[in-house]
Amino acid sequence: MKIDPRLLDIIRCPECKGLLAPVGEELVCQGCGLAYPVRDDIPVLLVDEARKPA
Repeated sequence: MKIDPRLLDIIRCPECKGLLAPVGEELVCQGCGLAYPVRDDIPVLLVDEARKPA
């Protein structure tokens, strides 16, 4: 996954506005734990597409 670090400084979780951290091929919210997929190096920040924490 190649996401510009400057972009990671700007984008936030659409559910809780928490910080997102790259984990594998996902961006995981440090607040609510939702994991957002990254497809073709583009974050898909849709709550309906997010994986809920286990």
